[in-house]
Amino acid sequence: MRSPLSISTIALLTIPPVLWAGNAILGRMIYQSIPPTTLNLLRWTLAFFLLLPFAYPIFKSGSSLWRDAKYYLMLGLLGIGLYNALQYLALQSSTPINVTLVASGMPIWMLLVGATFFGTSINKKQVTGALLSILGVVLVLSRGSLQQLLAFQLVPGDLLMIAATIAWSFYSWLLNDKTRDNDIRKD
Repeated sequence: MRSPLSISTIALLTIPPVLWAGNAILGRMIYQSIPPTTLNLLRWTLAFFLLLPFAYPIFKSGSSLWRDAKYYLMLGLLGIGLYNALQYLALQSSTPINVTLVASGMPIWMLLVGATFFGTSINKKQVTGALLSILGVVLVLSRGSLQQLLAFQLVPGDLLMIAATIAWSFYSWLLNDKTRDNDIRKD
């Protein structure tokens, strides 16, 4: 039996998408003042120094950070470096709404990357969910009009956002790599 959603659960489910949308809006507002890669660097440098007081023990020699440095560098490159830099670059020629909608195609890329590079199988429920996600994006982009859909054109920013979404898919699958978890537990 499922328990009803609490206010705190609803808030926790709402906050991330609001922050992600706010990130896209802010990125679009300031793209002419701060280059995308500089914005990305500033954002994550600030996060690093804000979190450092809580995370400093991980930087001690012998920690898993140093033992698995290549893995963490790859995660940082794909999840933080590429995704955010490509998103900010995308916002130079695309709108925050389009960037967010293109990112909503994530379920398709997750399935394709998982099946192609991580050997996962795809079931009917996953395909149905991914197709519903894409259908929702198409409905919003077309504004319910077939003529609007036929007139739709991708701008360079939309293509950059597709690349960002693919990078995030690899990042997510690397986080979920069960063989890696087993290797870490053996140490």
